[in-house]
Amino acid sequence: MISFLRGIVVEVLPMRLIIEAGGVGYDVHIPLSTYDRLPQPGTEAKILTHLVVREDAHILFGFATAEERDLFLLLLNNVTGVGPKLALAILNGSTPVMFRGLVVAGDIASLSKIKGVGKKTAERIIVELRDKVGVSAAWEAASAQQGLSPEEQHVNDAVLALISLGYKQAEAHKTVRAIRDAQPKSTVEELVKEALKTL
Repeated sequence: MISFLRGIVVEVLPMRLIIEAGGVGYDVHIPLSTYDRLPQPGTEAKILTHLVVREDAHILFGFATAEERDLFLLLLNNVTGVGPKLALAILNGSTPVMFRGLVVAGDIASLSKIKGVGKKTAERIIVELRDKVGVSAAWEAASAQQGLSPEEQHVNDAVLALISLGYKQAEAHKTVRAIRDAQPKSTVEELVKEALKTL
């Protein structure tokens, strides 16, 4: 399996990248979010990849971040009827944070607006992924919409850490906020440590 490629960008188009690595030119399918992050042709780039092997072709998909690749694989491996093309279309239609928020909220209407995703596919995505994305996804999506200040981002990150440890969202948020108010310069790690003593 090819995990990543590091090489010179030869050509970059909105959905396609040609990158030369070790004297070989790789043709890589990419989402729009990855296209936005790629440098100009002639410069070096590192791209995370996933190779899809079919009877008639070997197709390489590339991603700028691990989060994008994780969502692509989550869709491929867990949702019946979602192939690489549709998984890429979903990445083009939403950010990983926004997508996870829609799944947790059970928002069929918004998911159906993504190109290639009909109502039935949206319902299937929600049923098959809701337990896998977890409660922290809804919190993460709501926070992303608010455009947080650096201080608020610390609170948010600490709450997400506590949710992932199994604490309830409301309880974690109240505790972290109280600590932050008492110690405004706390780092995320300090907020989590103090919260664990209280909870």
